[in-house]
Amino acid sequence: MKMLNKTILGMAVLATTITSCKKWVDYNPHEDFITTEQDYLKSENDYRTMAVSVYTPLQWLNQAVPVGDIASDNAVSGGENASDVLSLQQIDDYTHTPVNSTLSELWQSAYEGINRANYMVQYKAANLAGEKVEFAGKEALYGEVYFTRAYYYFTLVKFFGDVPLFVDKRLGLAESKSLKRTAKADVYKQIELDLTNAIAVLPASQSQKGRITKYAAQALLGKVYLYQSKFDAAATVLESVINANAFGLVSNYGSIFLSEGENGAESVFEIQYSNTSPYYNWGGATRGQGNYAIQQCGIRGLNGSSAMPYAAGWSTNLPTQNLAAIYAAGDLRKSVTVLEIETYKSSNPTFNITYQVAPYKNTGLYNQKYLPRKGQTSGQVELNYLNNFRIIRFSEVLLMAAEAFNRSGTPNDGKAAGYLNRVRQRAFGDLLHNISATGTTLRQAIWDERRMELAMEGDRFFDLVRTGQAVTKITGFVVGKHEVFPIPQQEIEVSGLNQNAGY
Repeated sequence: MKMLNKTILGMAVLATTITSCKKWVDYNPHEDFITTEQDYLKSENDYRTMAVSVYTPLQWLNQAVPVGDIASDNAVSGGENASDVLSLQQIDDYTHTPVNSTLSELWQSAYEGINRANYMVQYKAANLAGEKVEFAGKEALYGEVYFTRAYYYFTLVKFFGDVPLFVDKRLGLAESKSLKRTAKADVYKQIELDLTNAIAVLPASQSQKGRITKYAAQALLGKVYLYQSKFDAAATVLESVINANAFGLVSNYGSIFLSEGENGAESVFEIQYSNTSPYYNWGGATRGQGNYAIQQCGIRGLNGSSAMPYAAGWSTNLPTQNLAAIYAAGDLRKSVTVLEIETYKSSNPTFNITYQVAPYKNTGLYNQKYLPRKGQTSGQVELNYLNNFRIIRFSEVLLMAAEAFNRSGTPNDGKAAGYLNRVRQRAFGDLLHNISATGTTLRQAIWDERRMELAMEGDRFFDLVRTGQAVTKITGFVVGKHEVFPIPQQEIEVSGLNQNAGY
């Protein structure tokens, strides 16, 4: 499904007026053709339309993916100069503060999604007028709502730790002024509950590509368990996804990231983007249907013949040489993950390639998985790329299961190595690179494999934090501070929230 950028209709305030005799009289907003909250959720179509609006803020979270690599040893901010997208430069340099536009946008987008989900939950049994609207598939539709709310809260808890938790209704402005932070453990409990409820009602497949399935909810629940070190529970739920035989590893790793590879056999959950309704608002660069992060990855000033597939961009989110160096000879993933521009230019002389060297923090490498390509945008070119973000792939399910079995109360390193080696066999195209290690050596091999398999897909920083490796891998990382990002300053000022330690 290429998501429609539908927004929840504005809530009109019921009005009263005063006659010249100072008496209150009844006023019906419909007389002025005003839609009120009582007009919503009157039909099955209303519920289904509003459910799509709950998906929409997923698109607005697109900076979560570059941040997950820029904050790690996988990538640098790049760009034109030290002030180009300053919020990302600060995250890269570990000088970020509570005043950071990227972090503020992630916070606001996630809570917009939560508010939309809560509105649907609030009126699940009956609409505001007290009318019950029942239809076939309503419970499954709410499974999608529960999943998206869980995903929004998971994003928040990964980035910020303890965050305000509310689930019963859509909050208004007055209520937002009295929010309090909820302990991370309790937020995780709600995430688990939402995903468990979603799994119980979601179908195994959807006719519309991109809609949430039972397996997507199980995979996300497995990841949530892994982040909490609940390895036995993670192993159980992740293996249920594996044993369903609903997914497989595609033979051509590179094809996953092409437009024709979207929502393919390996896709468990993707955030959908579209260029069918061109967007032009530079004031809300991440708020359209298109994937703004694609333009950021492109090669600055790129030109060449019509046969060259790539389009120009802004040289942001550049892979590091440290990342490129971890791939062993014969690993087919390296050329898919990082583009060495000079090698590519010399290998394709007929393309007549010219480009501008990345002016700031140049590494000579570009994010091949999400490089902008010709013909995949519309309208305001930079804002409308249609590239989906691959959020959970089947290969990650295998690697999460491998880690869970290795770290469970009763470890099963045979299964762990088996799942790990399925990923490695695809990476090398042979059985010669299988790993037979056990214990902590196997564990490190699984963590290293996650880096190689999922590089530039937004997981690296969070993996380093949850596995305790961040301080040894990331320059500038301070233990006790940088495990989470600062709560945005405007949220501190509006709601009186306490700030994370060190900020």
